[in-house]
Amino acid sequence: MSELDPAGRLQWLAPDDDSTPFWSPERALREPDGLLAVGGALSPRRLLEAYRRGIFPWYTEGQPVLWWSPDPRTVLFPERLHVSRSLRKTLRRGRFRVSFDRAFDAVIAACAEPRRGEPGTWLTPAMQAAYRRLHREHRAHSVEVWEDGPEGSTSEGSTPEGSTLVGGLYGVAIGRVFYGESMFSRRSDASKVALVHLVGRLRAWGYRLIDCQVDSPHLRRLGAEPIPRRRFLALLERWCPQPGREGSWRGAEEEAP
Repeated sequence: MSELDPAGRLQWLAPDDDSTPFWSPERALREPDGLLAVGGALSPRRLLEAYRRGIFPWYTEGQPVLWWSPDPRTVLFPERLHVSRSLRKTLRRGRFRVSFDRAFDAVIAACAEPRRGEPGTWLTPAMQAAYRRLHREHRAHSVEVWEDGPEGSTSEGSTPEGSTLVGGLYGVAIGRVFYGESMFSRRSDASKVALVHLVGRLRAWGYRLIDCQVDSPHLRRLGAEPIPRRRFLALLERWCPQPGREGSWRGAEEEAP
């Protein structure tokens, strides 16, 4: 048995396998919390199957692909977003401009930069490439926050003239569920501004759930809450088959609320 799985309790997948069904998330380990499977491809087919079943990939460079489904699961119900008084002031000042799906590659590259005090990143080159493929299929989406930029169009991977990308987030959309993956901020409140605008659009489009994966004080302050995995899986069964916003989300910031 592998050192990663001395008791043989994990599902092992061949590196190029994108079709073998995952085991039930109820079989995931309690320690480490939620570890379910090892290996498999990072193809769109595999990733979308994982998300629909409440499973996500998370590993670091040098490890095989690891698949997780922790219990409890942290989620944000869009109608329960908490916007603090200071964040409301930031939004009223109009310091930032927000866009959707205009610079996905730049957002994921910024999210992949190692955090202060951390030696590496879980967003390996293979993971970044996998999410870029999902973006090309209009399954993964980004929200960008710009500073000091005049109104104007932006092409993928570039910035508006005179603008700086200072925050953003990205995730995967299936049905009426948005699976948040990562966010970054180079200015105070920039990633929170991205989340507020995302939630506004998701509510307008009828989305019912945002998956935040793992609990943190930061997410709690924004209104996220842990729920039992069993309830989370039931919500996915209900809302993933429902129609969501199809195609590119580019220009969504210009839609009426």
